[in-house]
Amino acid sequence: MVDTDELLATMPFAVATGVRLDRARPDEVTGHLPWAPERCTAGGVLHGGALMTLADSVGAVCAFLNLPAGASTATVSSSTSLMRAVRSGSARAVARPLHAGRSFVVVSVDLSDDDGRRVAQVTQTQAVLTA
Repeated sequence: MVDTDELLATMPFAVATGVRLDRARPDEVTGHLPWAPERCTAGGVLHGGALMTLADSVGAVCAFLNLPAGASTATVSSSTSLMRAVRSGSARAVARPLHAGRSFVVVSVDLSDDDGRRVAQVTQTQAVLTA
């Protein structure tokens, strides 16, 4: 198992926005973002940008864990479908690799609320960057 605190520390923006990693394995990465008023849009709803930060962060860790030795990654595309508002608790993310190739890693990230209801679905493509 990978040290989630160490992985998260490599992403200062994720840390600053409150993203937390719960578990990190190449086949599945989980994390969450607690609801907080400063992360909301009108009406006390967790901002879509906050949800995207969670999805991108957890997805990036999943892609990273599926890279060849010495490579790094960068998001090149991200498609999001938002389905439900988060008004309390946490948004939870589960990222799984769909494809881990030489040039790209494609990751699916499912976001849900504390009751397990789908909040969003994100598909990311991450470039494999070699030296």
